[in-house]
This record gives sequence, structure tokens and C-alpha cells, in this order.
Amino acid sequence: MNAINTPITKRSLRKHQPTVLVLGGYGFIGRHIVSALESLNARVLIGTRRKKSAFSAKNERHIALHKLGNNNSWEDWLCGVDVIINAVGILRQRHGETYDEVHHQAVKKLANACAKRDIRLIHISALGLNNIVKSRFLTSKLLGEQALVKSKADWHLIRPSLVDGDGGYGAQWFRRVAQWPIHFIPSNARANIAPIFASDLGKATAAIALGNNTTDFVRNSDRIYELGGQTMTLERYLNTLRLRQKSNKAFCIRVPAIACRALSHLCDLFHLTPFSFGHYELLKHDNEPEKNRLTELLNSWSEMNRATIELLRASALWQYRMCETYKLQAKYPTAI
Repeated sequence: MNAINTPITKRSLRKHQPTVLVLGGYGFIGRHIVSALESLNARVLIGTRRKKSAFSAKNERHIALHKLGNNNSWEDWLCGVDVIINAVGILRQRHGETYDEVHHQAVKKLANACAKRDIRLIHISALGLNNIVKSRFLTSKLLGEQALVKSKADWHLIRPSLVDGDGGYGAQWFRRVAQWPIHFIPSNARANIAPIFASDLGKATAAIALGNNTTDFVRNSDRIYELGGQTMTLERYLNTLRLRQKSNKAFCIRVPAIACRALSHLCDLFHLTPFSFGHYELLKHDNEPEKNRLTELLNSWSEMNRATIELLRASALWQYRMCETYKLQAKYPTAI
């Protein structure tokens, strides 16, 4: 049974305008999710860990996700929410923020809170976590997935491949490196990746959030969405980025794996570049969907978008007619 059934209709839009809380809504992926949701006329709240100020938007909710417990500390910011999208993640641990707290424990507590309040929970994770790895960045994400699946929440799990697009820390770094005349690639990074545009990931997530899908009699596998674009090697991906601005391909040098691993640990230690030990391990294995559901979700989003546009047009026409009626009443009060 397919988890995405009939897309949201004009009738359901009139009946209820869904309220969606996007955790990490100011981040690279979160911004694209917010944009896709707003285009479908959803009411969007942005969960952010930054403290509120005089310049904070009215649709912000200050949430330090990893600091929330299992008690009523969730009540204030879950009030009035229909769907939660968790796009929170950390590349490296910081003071007061560990991988386990953010990627595992917070997800577990959030799933339990959503189950109690009948709130749909969509969690953004990553492909490649089931491989044998040592990186705590990756193992904590896998533990978060396992906690989500074991929960009784209306959960949906999204696993994208490498995310590309404007504004992303890693994406900008890839584009900068791609312009070099020489590309240094780990000797053991010969697996495939399936880069996906952040805008497509945002639309796919919005389709899951607002679709009339139900978890009744749905297998867990139907609620897991592996997403990606065209399959290619890392070398080909870098040259694809390079050829957008240059006319020739770069020269490729294969760097010994042990040197790349040592460099990844140094980058983690000193917080240099997005290259980390976790990414080093990901590059050793294929990072592409077994069953790519991107087209299915993008088609659903397009249908929802058309329905939203028709509804907005009908609403604008109704408002125009009411305005004209009021004008006539004011001009000819006895004639109407």
C-alpha cells in the first residue's frame, strides 16, 4: 500500500489549513521545506534554537530540542501544531550539544511526544547509515532512526542522498572545490552518490507533510522515503559542477585512504571545512536510493500546488464579487 494516497484537495484546504512546525527552519534544508509548504498555503511555524529578540518573527518558536525532557516542557510549542518536520542536525559536536543528544535522544523524545498528541512527525535523516561505520555522527543518526521507527507516532522517515543547492555549507564548499584545476579524491571513494537539489527535497517533504496519507495498515517500509537524483561518482559530480563555469574537466589525483582519514579527523578537531570522518566513511559506500521515490513525491506536490492555486483564484474571485456587492449597496441602498 502506498503511503501517499490522494493529494490534499480544495475541500480539505477549506476545511482546515494545516499548521506545520519546521524544526531547523532557518537551516539549509529547512528553508527549502518552508518555501515549499508556504507555496501550498500551509501555516508554517519555524522552530529555532536562537533566543527571541525584538526582531524575531511572529511565526518563530524558540526550541532547544535536545534540552527538552519527557514532561510537560513540550506542551507550549506543540500546541496547535498538526505536523512537525525535524530538519535539525549538527555536523560537529559543540559545548552542550552532542551527537547522541541531538540525533538520537531528542528524536526519541520528540516521537513519544508526537504519539501522545496525535501529531504527524517527519524526520530528515540520510542515506548510508546501515553500513558498518565507526563515526559517531553516523551511528547517532542511525540510533535516532531506530527510535523513531519503534515509536507509536505517525512517523515518516526521509533519507536523502547528497543535498545540493545554494546556501548550503557543504554545497558551497563542493562548488568551490569543483573549480580547482585538480581534484583530490580519496582512493577508496569509488562508490556512487545521487545528488538531490534542496528545492526538490523541500517539495517532497511538503508532499508528505500535507498529503492525505494514513499510517493505518501501512507497512513501515512505505513510510521510509529514499530520495536522490542522477547516480554518479564523486569525480563525475565535481566535474559536473566545474563544467557549469569552466570549459574543461579537472585533473583527478587519488589520495591514499589513510591520508584522507587523517585529514578528516583534523577537520573534525579544528572544525575545518565540511569534510568530516563521517563523510569520509560515507564516501566508501554507495549513497544512492534502493527505490527512489522522488518522482512520486514531486508529482504529488505538483498536484497539491495546482489545487492550491485554483483555490486561491476562487477565493480572490469571491472577495472581488463581495467587494463589488458592498459598493452597490453603498450606492443604491434601496435597490438591493
